[in-house]
Amino acid sequence: MSDIENKVVAITGASSGIGEATARLLAEKGASVFLGARRTERLEALANEINAKGGKAAFAKLNVTDAQNMQEFVDDAIAQFGKLDVLFSNAGVMPLSMLSSRKTDEWNRMIDVNIRGVLNGINAALPVFEKQGSGHFINTASIGAHVVVPTGAVYCATKYAVWAISEGLRQESQTTRVTTICPGVVETELGNDITEETSKNALKEFRKTSLSPDAIARGVAYAIEQPKDVDINEVIIRPTVSVF
Repeated sequence: MSDIENKVVAITGASSGIGEATARLLAEKGASVFLGARRTERLEALANEINAKGGKAAFAKLNVTDAQNMQEFVDDAIAQFGKLDVLFSNAGVMPLSMLSSRKTDEWNRMIDVNIRGVLNGINAALPVFEKQGSGHFINTASIGAHVVVPTGAVYCATKYAVWAISEGLRQESQTTRVTTICPGVVETELGNDITEETSKNALKEFRKTSLSPDAIARGVAYAIEQPKDVDINEVIIRPTVSVF
């Protein structure tokens, strides 16, 4: 039996990309997965697929920027499966643009989803983990937490914030494991909301060499399956040829 089997893992941003791939992989390894995102039709299809294959999955509509909704999501996971072992805060947005474009609405959206979403998850799940004396936060940052590129100033800032919050949480807790996942270039829907044409074209060029979401899912599984006394604090996953 692996250390993933029989664990309950709640996943935000589970309707596509890394979240979707991780849900499939963890379910295959015996975890019960609770899926959250705004697009419930995709969540329902994914949960049905996992359950049809003998796995265990359920879902709920989730807006990570809403603290009350996040609390309900955590509570629903526990109500559905009886406990919560891991919260994978994976939801994120990336509308890249030059600062000179002054797209303040997009800046605020990144701050709300990428930073407040993670904080809302911590706020909801930390009391649960502290009460049971164990738990695991896995937070999706980015290679942008370590490298800043033009058009990515605000996005990279939010992902550095995820890294810093995760590191602070790790230092504060003696019983809860904390892992920051930093993907390099991955072929996902992230960035589909870019409105600046030059930034959109740059991302297409950047993604000519990219990882599949499954590569990141394996990194998440690696962190979860470690023995209880082992905390994988950070995993950076890049394409072999990447210079960033």
